[in-house]
Amino acid sequence: MGADPPGHDPTLTPTEAAGDDTLADTGSRRANVASKARAAEYALGGLLGKGGMGEVWSATDDRLGREVALKRMRTVAPTKEELQRFLREAKIQARLPHPSIVPVYELGTDAEGFPYFTMKKLEGTTLAQLLETGETKQQRMLRALVDVCLAIQLAHESGIVHRDLKPSNIMLGDYGEVYVLDWGVARILGEDEDALTPSSMLMSSPGGTKTGQMLGTPGYMAPEQVRGISVAAPADVYALGSILFEILAGEPLHPRGTAALASTLDRHDGSPAERARGRAIAPELDELCSAALAETEDLRPTARELGERIQHYLDGDRDIEHRRVLAAKLVVDGRSSLDTGDRADAVRLGGRALALDPNNEEAATLVMSLLTKVPDVVPPEVEAVVTEHERVAMRARSGRAFFPLIGIYLLTPFLTFLVVIDWLPLIGVFASITALAAVAFINWRVRRVPIAIWLLGNVVACTMFTRLSGPFVLTPVLICAMLMSASAQPWLNSRRWAIVIVLAVTVGMPFLLEYLGVFKQSWVMTQNGVISQGTIFLRGHPSVWPLFFSNFAIITLVSVYAAGMSRDRRLAQRSLIIQTWHLGHLLPKQATERTMPA
Repeated sequence: MGADPPGHDPTLTPTEAAGDDTLADTGSRRANVASKARAAEYALGGLLGKGGMGEVWSATDDRLGREVALKRMRTVAPTKEELQRFLREAKIQARLPHPSIVPVYELGTDAEGFPYFTMKKLEGTTLAQLLETGETKQQRMLRALVDVCLAIQLAHESGIVHRDLKPSNIMLGDYGEVYVLDWGVARILGEDEDALTPSSMLMSSPGGTKTGQMLGTPGYMAPEQVRGISVAAPADVYALGSILFEILAGEPLHPRGTAALASTLDRHDGSPAERARGRAIAPELDELCSAALAETEDLRPTARELGERIQHYLDGDRDIEHRRVLAAKLVVDGRSSLDTGDRADAVRLGGRALALDPNNEEAATLVMSLLTKVPDVVPPEVEAVVTEHERVAMRARSGRAFFPLIGIYLLTPFLTFLVVIDWLPLIGVFASITALAAVAFINWRVRRVPIAIWLLGNVVACTMFTRLSGPFVLTPVLICAMLMSASAQPWLNSRRWAIVIVLAVTVGMPFLLEYLGVFKQSWVMTQNGVISQGTIFLRGHPSVWPLFFSNFAIITLVSVYAAGMSRDRRLAQRSLIIQTWHLGHLLPKQATERTMPA
C-alpha cells in the first residue's frame, strides 16, 4: 500500500497482523489465490500484506479498470468464528460512509466458497511515521486529526467503537486524504462479543496483536479498557487525546509496550505543556487534551467536540470567554507556584495567562512583579549567569584600574625636585604600585587573581605610600580608591564585616609598624596640631610644588577611576529602567503603574 513498509497491511485486523504463514509453498498459494480471484474478474498483482487470517493483494478490477486492494482469508480451513470475524470487519467498514474510512467496493466468495472483499487501494504515510521523522508541520497533523475525530463520531453514532486508535492506524494520503485503518477489533455496541472471542481477547502491540487480556494497544487504551471493562465511545476519545498529546508534546503520553498499562492506570497529568515546557503549545489545545484524557469517562468530550475545538483553534476562532476562564485559572496556578518557591513556573503560567487574555490585570501584575523584583533565593542557573556577568564586569573594572595605577609613574619627574634620603621605601612604593598594576592587568586580560592576593597588594601599597608624606596626606585618597574597588567585589560586597577589617588593617598598619620601630616616625603631635611628613625625602625642603602636583595627580587618577565605576552603575541602572519601561507597555497600564519602580 504505497509508502507502507514491506509486509505491513493497514487494512488487516490486529488479529491477522500477528499470525504466521500457514502454507509452505507460497508460489502455489499465489497461483491458487489468483485463479480464485480471476473467477470474480480481478487480476491479482503483488502481495501487499498478510496476517493471521487474511492477506491483502494488489488487484485490478477488469470490469472498471481500476486498482483495488483485495483481502481474502489465508487460512486453509477457517472456523466458523474466523469467518464471522472476517465478514464482520468488511461489514463494519462498509456501513461507515465517510471519506476517512476506507470504502469497501465488493464482498463476495471465491470458487471454493471462501469470502473476500475489495476496497480502495491506499497510497500514503501513517501518522506514526510522520511523528517519528518530525518533519511534518503540527498544523497538518492537527487537520488530519480533525478528520479522524469526525470519522470516529460517525462510527459512534452508528453504534461502533474502534478500540485500537493509534498513530500507526491513521494514514495521510499523498493528496490530502486521511484514513482510519484497522477496524478488525472494533466493537458493535449491543453485540455479544463473546460469540466472536470465546477463548481470549487480544492486545495489539507495535509488532502486531498478541494474545492477552484486553483489546487495544498499550499506551493508547483508556483506563477502563486496560481494566478489561466493556468499553464505549469515551474509550476512543481517550485514544484520540493520546494522539493529540503526542502531536503537541512530541513524545508519547505513556511509555511503549506493557509498561504503558501501569502508567495508564496511575493518575497522570494529561497536559502536554507540562511535559514539554520548551514547546509552544496553545493553552486551548493543552486544556482540550487534558479533558480528552480525563480518567472519568463522563468528563471527556465527544469525538465531534474534540474535532470541532481543534478546528476552531486552526481557524483562529477562539472562544474569548473560555480564554478568560483559562487565563484566570493560570493566574491562580501561577500564584500557587510562587508560594511554593517555583518562580520559573509562575512566570511561565503568568505569561500563558497574558497570551490568552492580554487585558488580565492580575496576570500582568504577577508577571511584572516577578520580572522586576529580585527573589530572596535565586535559582542555581540564574546564579551562574549572574556570576558570569560579574566576572565580565570585574575584568572591565580591572582594566579601568590598570591605567590609573600606571599613571602614578607620572609622578617620577617631580622626584628630581626632591632630595631622596632613603631609597629603600621609595623603591617599595613603586614596587607595590607595579605589583597592583600587574594584578589588575592579569584580572583584565588573563584570569581572575584570588581576592586575598588583591587585598594584600592594596594593604602593602597603602602602607608604603605613607612613607611619601606620612599617613595623613595622599594615603587616605588611595585608601578611598581601594574601598570603592573593594565594594564592587562580589565576595566583599556581601560581607561588610570583611571590608571593615580590611580598612582597619590598612589604616592601622603604618602606625603599628612605626610603633614597633620597623618604619621611621612620620608624624608628630604638637601644640599647633599634627605634623605629617615623609621619611623618604629630606625634611624641610623649601619647594612645595612637588607636593602640590603629587596630590593633584593622585586625586585626579582616583577621580577618573571613581567616575568610570559610577558611569558603569548609571548605565546599568538606566538599561534596567528602560527595559522595565518597554515591558510595561506590553502589559495593561493599571498593572504597570502598580509595579513600576519609583
